[in-house]
Amino acid sequence: MSHTMDLRTLKTPALLLDRPKLLANLGRMAARARTLGVRLRPHMKTAKSAAVARLALDRGAEGIAVSTLAEAAYFLDHGIRDILYAVGLAPAKLDEIAGLAARAGESPRASYDAPLSARGADITIVTDNLPAARAIADHPATHRVLIEVDTGDGRLGLDPADPELIEVARAIQATGRSRVLGVMTHAGQSYDARDLEHLAGIAEGERSGAALAAARLRAAGFACPIVSVGSTPTATHARNLAGATEMRPGVYMLGDLFQAGIGSCGPDDIAVSVLASVIGHRKKDNAVILDAGALALSKDRSTEKLANGDCGFGQVGDLEGRVMPGVTVVGVSQEHGRVSAKSPLPFDAFPIGGRVRIWPNHACITAAGHDVYHVLDGGTEVVAAWDRCRGW
Repeated sequence: MSHTMDLRTLKTPALLLDRPKLLANLGRMAARARTLGVRLRPHMKTAKSAAVARLALDRGAEGIAVSTLAEAAYFLDHGIRDILYAVGLAPAKLDEIAGLAARAGESPRASYDAPLSARGADITIVTDNLPAARAIADHPATHRVLIEVDTGDGRLGLDPADPELIEVARAIQATGRSRVLGVMTHAGQSYDARDLEHLAGIAEGERSGAALAAARLRAAGFACPIVSVGSTPTATHARNLAGATEMRPGVYMLGDLFQAGIGSCGPDDIAVSVLASVIGHRKKDNAVILDAGALALSKDRSTEKLANGDCGFGQVGDLEGRVMPGVTVVGVSQEHGRVSAKSPLPFDAFPIGGRVRIWPNHACITAAGHDVYHVLDGGTEVVAAWDRCRGW
């Protein structure tokens, strides 16, 4: 940045990233993966930042997962080649995927990594059905494919014992161009768990289901070198990952109030917050109005489901990062946030033009409204600006 900037002068609303907390989160999950004996492939759908990805890779992560092709192109531009596009395939995207995989080397932004290999990217795709499998086989390019299995989430994926698993694998390889590399699963139902035993049980179901699917593929003659599992809750609480080869947590990098509420991180581990300015007082309503609303904070209300943990649309704190107990964003419209508490607000602590920080319920959704991280080193000075990818 060309000049020193502080939270007292930064334009609001703004997305803040506390680098020491980020680094601690990255190190903790890397150590967890080593303990569990699997590779760590962080899912970048939360952070969406090449600077964050590079820090994770420097600390032992191997490759990344993404949720959009815009993310895949962005990370490829920044020198990251091993990419899992971890969303079920829409066959119309095969040309774009092949173009990314074949793309010749380009010079990424110098601050992130060395130049790309002329080979382009190793992009792995995912499917769970015969029509997409046949489209992959018929496509003129060579594709690397994982078959998605359902281990309880109920979103996408074949049952690990479904005979169609083998049919899909055979269909993918029918023309000899594309190859099945293994299986993946995502235990999204872990977000509904509220105690450590339940979380550990979901993690075990995720592990055992993926391992079963991989064993069936191997028995049918498919090498299946990749068995990919993971969410932040299951990666945090799994007792073992025998049979898996990699895990794909994502929100662990930033943390949020919901993850703290279910025990995937602590409140002090949350590395991201939103800076907002006070623009109005509603003393008769015991409310303060901010210039950060639904687009800056999101409308995610996931903490509402937590016993004694409802944080409204975000927890409010001061510029130094100290939480104001009981003070939350209780309502949002597009560009306005309404702050209140069950006890009388100290309006002197919220002068017009004053600033607060809001910790989010769901970091992925909150961060999605912003195109840059304003990076802090534990204080109130902004020490860097890191870009983020947006779009599809």
